[in-house]
Parts: sequence; structure tokens; C-alpha cells
Amino acid sequence: MALTESSDNTTYQNCADGKAPDTGDTTWVLLSTILVLGMMPALAFFESGLLRSKNTLSIITQIISGIVVLTVMWQAFGFSLTFGPDQKGIIGNLDHAFLIGVSYEDCNPNAPHIPSAAYAMFMMMFANITPLLMTGAYAERVKYRSFIVLTIFWEIIVFYPVAHWIWGGGWMKNLGVLDFAGGIVIHTTAGVSSLVIALYIGRRKDFEKYGGEFPPSNIPLAALGAALLWMGWFGFNAGSALAAGSVATSAVASTQIGGSFSAIVWIILSWLKGKPSTVAVINGVIAGLAGITPASGYINSQYSIGLGVVLGLASYLSVYLLKHRLHIDDALDVSSVHGLTGIIGAIAIGFCAQKSINPDGGANGLFYGNARLLGIQVMAVVVAAAWSALATIVIIVLIDKIMGLRIEESEEEHGLDLVEHGEYAYHKISLIDNEDSHYTRINNHYQ
Repeated sequence: MALTESSDNTTYQNCADGKAPDTGDTTWVLLSTILVLGMMPALAFFESGLLRSKNTLSIITQIISGIVVLTVMWQAFGFSLTFGPDQKGIIGNLDHAFLIGVSYEDCNPNAPHIPSAAYAMFMMMFANITPLLMTGAYAERVKYRSFIVLTIFWEIIVFYPVAHWIWGGGWMKNLGVLDFAGGIVIHTTAGVSSLVIALYIGRRKDFEKYGGEFPPSNIPLAALGAALLWMGWFGFNAGSALAAGSVATSAVASTQIGGSFSAIVWIILSWLKGKPSTVAVINGVIAGLAGITPASGYINSQYSIGLGVVLGLASYLSVYLLKHRLHIDDALDVSSVHGLTGIIGAIAIGFCAQKSINPDGGANGLFYGNARLLGIQVMAVVVAAAWSALATIVIIVLIDKIMGLRIEESEEEHGLDLVEHGEYAYHKISLIDNEDSHYTRINNHYQ
């Protein structure tokens, strides 16, 4: 696609050949921004459908309010800390606080075909969705105010630095670490932190009774959320090409292949246990989409098939191990479906990445004669995981000591919708009249 010529011979900073941003590439990135934004309410639908009905509004409120809080943070200082001038490879500075100097005309060094403001808005969606993924791990147990504090401090201490290390010109980027759309920055950090939180806050009441698999309240709603996540993931991955071209096309193909082959594995394994499960199908798709994310712009379709199968097997077995053998109550299996798959996808880059797929930002992996890439990919995963775990345990311990993290058992029995928000998602009309006085008494108690 040819770059748009400027009519007044203006030289545009950081743009390819000094010409104006490309309108086609800008359109694609803006559309991808909207698609990724849509993934967040989709995540709320997906999670709420898989939880018990008494916690439906809780998860929706957490995610929607999280979008708002994280957007304000990104505008105020998050973009600047992540993509501002590098400070010793660790973090940016505050030169672009409140998006000062972020142009609607000039380009960003990381995205030479689109305006800096378009790049900032696109990357904001990644910053927003990452801590919200963790809500599925501690669902039905955490106080709303504690969720807000956890989200704010986790974003500042974990996401901004790790994103800067890999995407913002930090020390990992300088070493050559590759992470196309967030397997390390997003899925590894959120997945590891989810496991830490799940271990710390403990199991929900009646965990053993249901074997960790509490009956979902609304599987069609969860399936709708999964479908919207699936659609949005093309903006998530292919949008990360930051241009409408061959790399974006490759990412679209890998995304669909990885998600589908992972889901095939989940279908087969759930069928072998008895009957093919709807929940298994949608979890299998999400696991594959998460795992293909870091590699989607670096590997070909054939390797995407193999990676999809590995992701399906690993995530399914991880859920069995963590939930059914170790009895860890990661409510919606974030550590397995997002965390482990993100780690596998990031390491897979070190094996099968091809520079021919992404000449401008890629590198060859071990299968193409470059063993070094595998080593730095493993190093990046280990460091990001260790930092996420350490920072998360410090944050949640301090929150627990200062304001309390987990709700009381009696409150858990009533559900977070009523206790934290004073509302019901589904009014059981036939029971309301008989239980009106009971409902009023409980509601008044928690106001």
C-alpha cells in the first residue's frame, strides 16, 4: 500500500520516508482498537456466564469499571511510563503525561505508518485488558474496593515495566526478545499473578463438593462472550502488525488456526470423559487464541497447527492438575488457559520463528539455525513470571493487611451482587413475593 503523499511537502516526524501517515494502515489500527475494546465486555459476558448467578453483576462491574480506571491511568501517565524515553532500560518517564506531545499527525518510532495518537490508543487496549484477565481467577471472593486497588497497583508495578522492557525500548527489546501481541507482556504476567492470588485467597465455599467445577449460571451468555472474544482477537493479534499487509494476514491465519486446533483437542478429551462439553469447546478456543498470540506474527500456518495442538493438550492437562489434583481454586482457570499457553507460545517463537514472515521485526528461531533466540525467549518468560509473582504477592499481602482482600464466608453465601452492589442479575419473579422481606432485610444490611 502506497503511503499518502503530503500536499505541502511537510516532513512528518518518525513516519516512513517522512511522508504522512498511511490512511489504510491507520484505518486498520483504529478498527483493531475498537475490536480489542469490545473484547473487554465480551470477557465480562464470558466470565459471568461461567460463574454462579449471584456473582454475575460483580464480574461485569469489575471489568467495566476497570476499563474506566485503567483508561484514566493510561492517559495520565501509563503511556508515558511505558513508551516514554527510556530510563536505564527499566521504565519510561513522564514526558508524555496526559499524552503531551502525542501527535495526531506525526508517527511513533514503533509505528512509522500511523499517527502517534492512534498507536497510543491501540496500546491502551492491551494495558486495559491485561489486569482484567485476572478477575476470572479470584472471582466470587474479592471485595470490590480491594479489586480496584489491586488493579491500579498491579498495572503500575507489573504491566507498565514489563511492557516497557519488551515493547517500549527497554532492556529485553534491546536483547532481541520477541512478543508479537502479548504472550509475555499480557498472558504470562496475568496468568502467573492469577495463580499467586488464587493460592493466597484460598478456595471458595463448597469447592470440594463440586470438585472445583461450580455449575455455570448461563452457558449461552458465556458462549456469546467467547464468540465476541474470538472475533476481537483478530484485532488483538493482526492489529499488532500496525499495518494492513502480509504480516497482518499471517497473524489472522495463525490466530484462526491456533484457536481451532486447540479447541479440537479440548473437544476430543472432553468427549473421551463422557460427552463433548460446551464449556470445553469455548475454553479450548480461548486457550488456543491466547497461546498463539505471541507467535502469530512470526510463524507460518504449519507451525501454527502444531502449536495449536500443543496448547490444547497443555491447557487441558493443566486445568486437571491444578484444579482436580492440587485443588487450587483458580475459578475460571486463568493460569492454565491464559498463563501457561502464553508461556508456551512465547517459547515456541524461539523454535519456529521465521524472519521471512516478518522481515522488519522478526528473527529466525532454532529450527532455522538461530539457537540464541530460544535462549532469550526462555529468559524473558522466566524474568517476567518471577517479577509478576513477586510483585503480586507483595501487593495482595499489603491490601489484605490494610483493607482486607477476601469477603466473609457469610457474604460469599449471599453472593457479591447483593453484598457489594445491592443488585440481582436475575430476579426470580416467582420467589420475590415470598422472599421480599428477607431480600429487603439482607439488602439493607449490606447498604
